[in-house]
Amino acid sequence: MALSCCPEVAADGDTRLLADIGGTNARFAWQNGAGETIADVMTLPCAGYARLADAMRHYLAILGRQAPAYCAIAIANPVRGDEVRMTNHHWTFSIRALAAEFGFARLRVLNDFTALAMALPALDSAELRQVRGGKAVPLAAMGLIGPGTGLGVSGLLPDGRGGWIAIEGEGGHVTLAGCTPREQSVMQWLSSRYGHVSAERAVCGRGLADIHRAVQEIDGAKALVDLDAAGVVSAALEREDPQALEALDLFCAFLGTVAGNLALTLGAYGGIYIGGGIVPRLGNAFRRSSFGQRFESKGRFAQGLAEIPVYVIKAAQSPALRGAAIALECRQDEALADMAAAL
Repeated sequence: MALSCCPEVAADGDTRLLADIGGTNARFAWQNGAGETIADVMTLPCAGYARLADAMRHYLAILGRQAPAYCAIAIANPVRGDEVRMTNHHWTFSIRALAAEFGFARLRVLNDFTALAMALPALDSAELRQVRGGKAVPLAAMGLIGPGTGLGVSGLLPDGRGGWIAIEGEGGHVTLAGCTPREQSVMQWLSSRYGHVSAERAVCGRGLADIHRAVQEIDGAKALVDLDAAGVVSAALEREDPQALEALDLFCAFLGTVAGNLALTLGAYGGIYIGGGIVPRLGNAFRRSSFGQRFESKGRFAQGLAEIPVYVIKAAQSPALRGAAIALECRQDEALADMAAAL
């Protein structure tokens, strides 16, 4: 399944720098040319660098290489216009200025989940774990969602010519819905602190920690325990702490609600794919959680949702790096223009 794209001016054999920038970590890789193996993958902490450019220079220095001609950056942020300001980190930069600083002949900057969506058709069965549903419908829309530092949401739509158009949006910031009195109580707790309760307020690392805190306060715990997301997961799965277990299940339930909404919105009969850094670590606990119940709990469309396959992405290498590499060879705006002209 090929992405709907037009070749760029980059020639085979031209080296390129690839990056997958999240709110916590920056992953870099090197590619010797279009279609070549993505190699020298390295993860650097975002907090360790004042600017994205500083992290890029450090990576190149470690490799002992000069900046290549081409660069693609997948970043956890909306990309509209020249100025990029990260939502969950302090980095900000001008795309034009960054290209000039490194002398890139071509620099492509795109949302990280748009890049991940572009890589979905290239994932093989060993990189996916199906947790529910039936068989994917060929050339049907696919949905993508992933809780990590934030909540990424994207998808792929068929272009009618055997290829795909990746969605560029911010679906992680839709308004969250509570389906039970307990969920609504947690949402009231979140609202009292943040105002608008987006899906990302609950379905991300900070959200899981907040849910755990909310459960304790709602239950009137005398001694509150502050845990980060990793601590909540550990307390739930290793120590079977009741409040951590409930917090984790509420987290999965909220994710199920949002993922089910995404599946209905896109008509994602090609599958829902779950990325990010949290769910792949849950193992069978995710399959046993309330995710599936909430995913299917859509009234008259429950049976249709039960048939949609849901996959957890468990690729060893960041698929967003592959998507960034694909983006260097594509002009999605031209593909969209072709679709518009055909209507």
